[in-house]
Amino acid sequence: MKISLASLYNWYRKAIRHPRYRWWIIIGTLVYLISPFDISPDILPIAGQIDDFMLVTLLVTEMSQIAIDNYKTRKQEEDATQPGNVTVEVEAETVSTEKM
Repeated sequence: MKISLASLYNWYRKAIRHPRYRWWIIIGTLVYLISPFDISPDILPIAGQIDDFMLVTLLVTEMSQIAIDNYKTRKQEEDATQPGNVTVEVEAETVSTEKM
């Protein structure tokens, strides 16, 4: 059974973005970080910290993206409920400047 790094990354992203599993993934990640049992033990000088660093980076990146998405959604909802904000859709056509 081959498991690629890309498939693990995609699984983690999908799981952390799912509201039902989000807190379980965050807690599991934090437990993994403080646990002495790792893929590469923390006793090894550089290799031991690489997996922890990658996991922290992934967690912070995904959590910040979720926060940004929530902020954008909230901002759009606020803008939609503000009176006086009207969206007008216009179809534009390019005009040639050449003389016929």
